[in-house]
Amino acid sequence: MADDPQSEIAESEPAEYASPPCFMHELDPEFHAMPSRSDAWSDVMRWRKAERERLIAERMALEPEQRHARSIRIAKALDAAVGKAAGRIVGTYWPFRGEPDLRNWGIGIIERGGRLALPVVIQKGWPLEYRLWAPGDPLERGVWNILVPSRGPAVLPDIVIAPVVGFDEARYRLGYGGGFFDRTLAAMPRKPLTIGVGYTPARIRTIYPQPHDIPMDMIVTD
Repeated sequence: MADDPQSEIAESEPAEYASPPCFMHELDPEFHAMPSRSDAWSDVMRWRKAERERLIAERMALEPEQRHARSIRIAKALDAAVGKAAGRIVGTYWPFRGEPDLRNWGIGIIERGGRLALPVVIQKGWPLEYRLWAPGDPLERGVWNILVPSRGPAVLPDIVIAPVVGFDEARYRLGYGGGFFDRTLAAMPRKPLTIGVGYTPARIRTIYPQPHDIPMDMIVTD
């Protein structure tokens, strides 16, 4: 899987929600029962926190050359997934904590007639705001010290590229735990094409999705 760019295309089947009671999954990785206790979500949150830390540590342990090579393969796969760029707004991101670096790929989108938008955290508990950005436009340090456009109009992207900490077989995305991305998608008046991007080892069996989790239309890996 690491040698050939590939993507997992959206399917129409509805997702099934599952949560692990009492951390049974730690004793049996194949355990996928429906929640039977009122504190099942607390169990899921604890599990997600531990899994998030594990996956980020693995990602950060990759050599910079490995991350660079994997990012190039992801970029090539994204070209096939996105297709025509002209006239479209692509919401992308500034890489953080070893995420795939798609900045050069984004420049290619602009060269092909598209536009880029970067997400900005406005306030805790609020949806993200996507602002148009092009090379040379001013950036400032936002939440988690990530570079974001310091000004610019808020836009609704046609395509949203979202980095994943982890992802599962149903295309659910494990993020950093703030809920910003799901909240943003839920608030958008028109749903964009959503593409999660991550390294192949980020794939896990399930994130134990909850009703507020929104699956990606597609996951693209190296």
